[in-house]
Amino acid sequence: MQDDNVTAIKPVRPLADAVRDVKNAVADRSDVVVELREAHRMRLELLAAELEPVFADVPRDIDNFDFAISSGLQPRLWIDATSHVALGRDRRTFRFVRDTRIGRVVLAETSDPKRVAEQVTRYVAERIVERQQMMDGGAEIAVPGFAREAVHEAEPPMRRISQPAWSNLMAGFGLLVAGAAVGIALMAALYWLRVAATGGVSL
Repeated sequence: MQDDNVTAIKPVRPLADAVRDVKNAVADRSDVVVELREAHRMRLELLAAELEPVFADVPRDIDNFDFAISSGLQPRLWIDATSHVALGRDRRTFRFVRDTRIGRVVLAETSDPKRVAEQVTRYVAERIVERQQMMDGGAEIAVPGFAREAVHEAEPPMRRISQPAWSNLMAGFGLLVAGAAVGIALMAALYWLRVAATGGVSL
């Protein structure tokens, strides 16, 4: 006997079709990511071409700089181990940053490749000058005398205070008298304890 209240289940779409649709969506997103990455890399390559004369002028004995474009989701033009240029979220703004001990510092942020190239050029020049100063015996203090004065105020020099000889003699004599008094008091206490233990002194 067939129940008239039973509703027939409509056939669903095969799983293979759903998997195919998901793969197509993932491929589309991947194409977008690849296109964005290639666009980023192309803009960084244009900036690198702008900086090519600067890179070529760096002395060959200085190996602190990288001057290379890295691959990945966000390509970067590396200047050295701590600084690089990347594109912002709008895919138009160049961000020249440097990693320091206190965090990441933005050295330049502009959509004009020539302006960021000027900042990179100055950065390279500063690093070269710093290296030359270190080779010559250390970098100079930015404000001459400031560090010396700061140390002087933080740690004033100790001054030796001269004392008369007689005061030293009196101090030594006072210590001797104090020691003797302590000894006498200790002996008296021991004597009275012994007397109390034996029941008193017989006359």
